[in-house]
Amino acid sequence: MPFPITRMRRLRRNETLRRMVRETAVTVDDLIMPYFVRPGTGIKKEIVSMPGNFQWSPDTLAEEAKELEDLGVPSLILFGIPDEKDAQGSQAYAPDSVICQTIELIKETCPSLCVITDVCLCEYTDHGHCGIIGENRDGNPDVDNDLTLEALIRESLAHVNAGADMVAPSDMMDGRIGEIRMALDDEGYSDVPIMAYSAKFASAFYGPFRDAAESPPQFGDRSSYQMDSANLKEAMREIEEDIEEGADIIMVKPALPYLDVIRWAADNVDVPIAAYSVSGEVAMIKAAAANGWIEEKRAAMESLLSIKRAGASLILTYWAKDMAKWLG
Repeated sequence: MPFPITRMRRLRRNETLRRMVRETAVTVDDLIMPYFVRPGTGIKKEIVSMPGNFQWSPDTLAEEAKELEDLGVPSLILFGIPDEKDAQGSQAYAPDSVICQTIELIKETCPSLCVITDVCLCEYTDHGHCGIIGENRDGNPDVDNDLTLEALIRESLAHVNAGADMVAPSDMMDGRIGEIRMALDDEGYSDVPIMAYSAKFASAFYGPFRDAAESPPQFGDRSSYQMDSANLKEAMREIEEDIEEGADIIMVKPALPYLDVIRWAADNVDVPIAAYSVSGEVAMIKAAAANGWIEEKRAAMESLLSIKRAGASLILTYWAKDMAKWLG
């Protein structure tokens, strides 16, 4: 019916009515909090480009994890920063790595918290790339896909042996989900899920993360293995292939510039969809808020709501702890 019979504003008249007909909601159960951990004790070092986020040592992060658990956030994801790096990224799969130490401490402190680990080599290599360097057909240095797979398998097994509940390969090597799935099954870990960074784009929004993880590439960029920002059909193929290889959850990263990819996945695949609200997305809002140009809480909640509305089941966000408090 046309106006004046139809008045769309009727159900917006007060907060109670708005709450009753609200179509989408972000809940604490949707949230995964990223953390950066480095060797040492007593460390809580703020990341300049990510205000309110820190590099932690295993002991301080175990204490932080307890607070996160008490707030009701169900999960965290760990990124490691070793003291020593090499061309092979060997600390990524060392059984006594900082990630393995942290997993053990968190599971002792918070046994019900779901501990996810990032599986990649970029934080651990001295060249800052996500795999082992070889040569491309032009004779130039490039990440060797197949040589990297073995290192990713070893890293996944090291994390799961230490008690990780889920692994999240973020390297974008072809075939790594299937290889990791087979390796986990062969070692008796058939119940450990894989959250695949399936559509991870070569994005300008990763800058603050690379500061936090101390992992900027020392030459070139990551465009030969991360996805081209223009390609939706290619993202569809990546997602479908990871599911065929055994991914239990797929991820789109970044989130806000790729809401269309999240929406496509929500409409076309039958596994849970995660989306990573990345460091650059958060840093922009925090910078604007620091200048008084925007209200951080409202902007953050609106951003995460848009990700959920686009179809994400899970949201990796540096606001996870804050959101738990805001949602109360």
